[in-house]
Amino acid sequence: MLHSHLTTLNAVSLVLSTFKAEGLPSEALLAGSGIRAADLSRADTRITTNQEMRVCANAVAIRREIGLELGRRMHVSSYGMLGYALLTSATLGDALRLALRYPALLGTLFELSLSLEDGAVWFCAAGYRENPQLAVFNTELCLASLKVICEDLLGRPLPLLGARFAHPAPDYHARYADNFDCPHAFQAPDNAFGFALHWLDMPLPLADAVTHQAMAERCRKQNLEFTGRQSWLDRIRQLLAAQLHAAPGLEGLAQQMNCSPRTLRRHLHDMGCSYQMLLDDLRFERAKLLLNETEWPIYRIADTLGFSETASFRHAFVRWSGVSPSQFRA
Repeated sequence: MLHSHLTTLNAVSLVLSTFKAEGLPSEALLAGSGIRAADLSRADTRITTNQEMRVCANAVAIRREIGLELGRRMHVSSYGMLGYALLTSATLGDALRLALRYPALLGTLFELSLSLEDGAVWFCAAGYRENPQLAVFNTELCLASLKVICEDLLGRPLPLLGARFAHPAPDYHARYADNFDCPHAFQAPDNAFGFALHWLDMPLPLADAVTHQAMAERCRKQNLEFTGRQSWLDRIRQLLAAQLHAAPGLEGLAQQMNCSPRTLRRHLHDMGCSYQMLLDDLRFERAKLLLNETEWPIYRIADTLGFSETASFRHAFVRWSGVSPSQFRA
């Protein structure tokens, strides 16, 4: 099953603003995600990774190389409290090590690390577990945005020694030079960019010990709250995932969570989702798994997911993915 966790609206908002200049309505990009335009005005709204990926898939369908452009626009200010903590760190190394402590606040889909190789530092992104069809997009977005963050912190360009990507070179690979002015390697063992070791000790122009200490403490508390809400959501997903054939409904799920339906509904709303959105999310994940890894007929998959009619499942799958189950399987 695909991994799904809570994240912020940063990437979604960036996608919408990028295409707004071209006159593309937000409804086209939000289609199938369950995200409403009204949700974008709430700074504390949380969405699932699958919702974010639905918006990104809509964007990639319009422009395949959009990950590179979005990465260039994902500045350190996009990360709220964590962004301020990074900016006020003493050195670039201090800032990057702080960022690695809070992957939940970064909203990354990768496991990030710093490694030393032949006297150079490589900022690595590994462990991608989301939609494989968006792996190239997410890699481009991740590495491009990490480079932008480094340059925002330094207040100057960061000279790169090289960049490497696990995927084959796309047909638009010449555009990589706009983000990575260095030698490129494709079909590499990992995704990373490298720079000289001395940059880790470079003092940051906005360093402020007092402000940094206050922001770092707020990041710690925010991370505890965020991961606590994630654990609660994971428990809900586990319960629902085990009952897709006969979903318990909001009232039944609340009873299993030992809370009232009203409390459950409020908590889900605070996390930017609903019972139906989570159920659809899990059904979509399971449907893709069954379509890819089994030869079950469509009617059997529909029944397994709790649909009383095969036609209802087909309509739902088209809403989720933009294609029919048989087209997805093909």
